[in-house]
Amino acid sequence: MTSRAIYFLEPYRVGLVEEEPAPPGPGQVCVETLLSAISPGTELLIYRGRAPRHLAADVSLPALAGATLDFPLKYGYAAVGRVAALGPGVERGWEGRLVFAFQPHAERFVAETASLHPLPPGVAPEEAVFLPNLETALTLALDGRPLVGERVVVFGQGIVGLLLTAVLARFPLELLVTVEPCANRRLASETAGAHVSLDPRAPEFPERLETLLSRERPCPGADLAFEVSGRPEALDLALRFLGFHGRVVIGSWYGEQVAPLHLGGEFHRRRQRLTSSQVSTIAPELSGRWSKPRLLALAWRLLPELGVGRFITHRLPLSQAPEAYRLLDEHPEMAIQVVFTYGG
Repeated sequence: MTSRAIYFLEPYRVGLVEEEPAPPGPGQVCVETLLSAISPGTELLIYRGRAPRHLAADVSLPALAGATLDFPLKYGYAAVGRVAALGPGVERGWEGRLVFAFQPHAERFVAETASLHPLPPGVAPEEAVFLPNLETALTLALDGRPLVGERVVVFGQGIVGLLLTAVLARFPLELLVTVEPCANRRLASETAGAHVSLDPRAPEFPERLETLLSRERPCPGADLAFEVSGRPEALDLALRFLGFHGRVVIGSWYGEQVAPLHLGGEFHRRRQRLTSSQVSTIAPELSGRWSKPRLLALAWRLLPELGVGRFITHRLPLSQAPEAYRLLDEHPEMAIQVVFTYGG
């Protein structure tokens, strides 16, 4: 059977390409996709032509092995489907099973069973497609290590930012503030647990954030900030509101964009710290206790607890892929999580 897959063809142009997957070999299965989720941060960088084209698409995912971020590119890593055919030697128990896979957007695909993640009981497909981004949010929290009573600011409330906010809301923080220009995402942020969500474009924004962070107190400023907006200028903004020995965790991937920073002011005097975060690896100092399987197990458990399905704003058939990316690119204020539906 043939399979249609989304390809990024050139900047601002995606299309469907018909392929014919090989039959599953030993240890492999064929999966028919039910849902796949767009990861707006990385996928919009590719869509806009701002990803470094010489860079490997992902060194940790077998489905993207050998690919670079150059056009044409088949991409994506959040698919949920049902096992439709078994290769030689595969146990019959896999047949008909609901699975998650780090696979590009395509109607069907062949994968090793070792790379698939069966959906646990109680996790719906609409929740399972959030697994990669929740894993990212948990990695950010691990790298930030929020402490009891801290004042935390999250810059950006796209889907990763919203999931991070929902995770941080479980900590006994003194204050959890988010910064986001889109009104629909600010509302979702407060629903997810932020004490307040601010518009950085508002004239009163600087004064209001300073007031919230209690500049008059002995330890003014934010203790911890997360930059997950995808906007390079937001990193400089995070430093501006960070207190003494405060730390910024950078979760955004800027691609070929440059982040301008003003480090000649309070940066050195305040001993501020910048930390990069990336979901493919565990921080070395945590690797004695944490592993990728442990992190994924936590993500699976939290998916239904956090009610992640509420963040889906659009369900579009695969044939509307151009419209989906145009929507996220031109009207982010209208969408949060867009998922592709398959069949029917």
